[in-house]
Amino acid sequence: MNKLEMTEAIMTAKSKSGMGWEDLAGKVGLAPVFLTSACLGMNSLKAEAADKLIDVLGLPGVVSTALQQYPHKRWDQAVPTDPVIYRWYEIVGVYGETIKELIHEKFGDGIMSAIDFSMDIDKEENPAGDRVRVTMSGKFLPYKSW
Repeated sequence: MNKLEMTEAIMTAKSKSGMGWEDLAGKVGLAPVFLTSACLGMNSLKAEAADKLIDVLGLPGVVSTALQQYPHKRWDQAVPTDPVIYRWYEIVGVYGETIKELIHEKFGDGIMSAIDFSMDIDKEENPAGDRVRVTMSGKFLPYKSW
């Protein structure tokens, strides 16, 4: 089973279960963002977590094996048309250089890790319209000069 087939199996089982990502993450014992990313094929799970997930969703062992495989992190380089994903491209397009400048000003020449990284997505109720709150935290990795 490849990652695409794995994702399709997980999404079908998740839909049938009626559970959300936060529910699944709680049952597996992982952060919702990381579990979702692994289920979409962009990260791998350790055997224990993969086995817990397939037990919760009633999936065969082959899905656990696929969840444990290391991913090839590729994505379509075209700007996506899905509105949620497109807006992230828009945010990076508009604020990317600003984020880079502020990171460099505060930390020096380097990057924010997407490996030593955490992200939370929360709903913030607001009378003017509910807000999406995204909190990201990544380790700073300086460029080496040698």
